[in-house]
Amino acid sequence: MNSVQKAIEEEVYQIGYIAENIDPTLDLFNEIATLKREKNAIILAHYYQDADIQDVADYRGDSLGLARQAMETDADIILFAGVHFMAETAKLLNPNKKVIIPDLRAGCSLADSCPPYDFKKFREEHPDHVVITYINCTAEIKALSDIICTSSNAVKIVESFPKSQPIIFAPDKNLGAYINKKTGRNMLLWNGSCMVHEIFSLEKISKIHKEYPESKIISHPECEEHVLAISDFIGSTSALLRYTKESESSSFIVVTEPGIIHQMQMLSPDKTFIPAPPENTCACNECPHMKLNTLEKVYLTLKYERPEISIPSHLCEKALSPLIKMLELSRDLSI
Repeated sequence: MNSVQKAIEEEVYQIGYIAENIDPTLDLFNEIATLKREKNAIILAHYYQDADIQDVADYRGDSLGLARQAMETDADIILFAGVHFMAETAKLLNPNKKVIIPDLRAGCSLADSCPPYDFKKFREEHPDHVVITYINCTAEIKALSDIICTSSNAVKIVESFPKSQPIIFAPDKNLGAYINKKTGRNMLLWNGSCMVHEIFSLEKISKIHKEYPESKIISHPECEEHVLAISDFIGSTSALLRYTKESESSSFIVVTEPGIIHQMQMLSPDKTFIPAPPENTCACNECPHMKLNTLEKVYLTLKYERPEISIPSHLCEKALSPLIKMLELSRDLSI
């Protein structure tokens, strides 16, 4: 059975088990804790997950922190509560462990914006360039890369190369442009972006700031330049979290996926966090892919140990190498 057939089988299976009726009186937190002990399983959750999933997780983090944790765990099963490329990363780092994900359909608009065939052609047109790719990409794109980065370590990774070295940065053009500005580089940028960070409304953010003038505007570098230009602080997900904890300010307008606000409130319960609005009529800008995961799906996935992540063997070694290079270069970087 090839990987495509297996993926289809898993998706059909998933539709069936998601339809299973769960007893509404069941204490899912207790059931999940029991299953973790029985199966020697660990739950890794991204900061953008729903609060309940973050609360039941063994480790919560951004992409760099989650990659490190995935590499260090001695669990037999890794349940990755995030999106597909994150679970793929965990599988690459743990080829002999079972990696499962609550919803196979939890993809990533940024990863989708970089099709492997097109990117391979793009790379071949620039053979003298080193390829640095943001971790928000598929295993196929990682396999076409020289080194991976996250928003936490991107500047460090880029600056590890001499300024004379031409660089392709993919897939996020906004993060790439931010790094170019910060480092004085002129990297060649792939034209990709994240749907969540692309549609924040500058007008609405400015309006909120007039209502709460004492608030600090804090933004993720995947946002567009005009949003970054009005920000008081720009940083990775973990850097934003750390900033709100350490800052003397008591109010923040948070310009990234609002799932992170749960952790911000836990660390700073006396502070105010206002989710930045998008251009549409929604109050905040949630990632629809991240929100496909639910506590019920976490329970069922752990119970049945499916859907399972699998990566074709011909990709594994090629995709793993640039990941290991990133982790080695980031060994001394605090998160």
